[in-house]
Amino acid sequence: MVVTVLEWSIPGGMILVVLAGLFELGRHKRRKRRGTPITATYLNEVTAMFYGTKRMELDHRDAVEMLREEDAQGAPPHSRVDLDKGVAVLRARPLTE
Repeated sequence: MVVTVLEWSIPGGMILVVLAGLFELGRHKRRKRRGTPITATYLNEVTAMFYGTKRMELDHRDAVEMLREEDAQGAPPHSRVDLDKGVAVLRARPLTE
């Protein structure tokens, strides 16, 4: 009995993931929901259990999400758009020969 349960743990889990994915797909079509579906998270974790590189990819993805994007890095921009005031300032770049 215990061997049969262990034999069916991974295939049974995948069948449950497919059924949950179909349920989430039906729900997603009815509602505009953001975020990662539960089934995608489950499949990522199961894949990471069998492939070590997937774990590294998931950790990297989490680290990148925590980084802040800064547009102010590097040279100053040549154009600025202020949506609140409705003003766009465009500056021509100097020609270098």
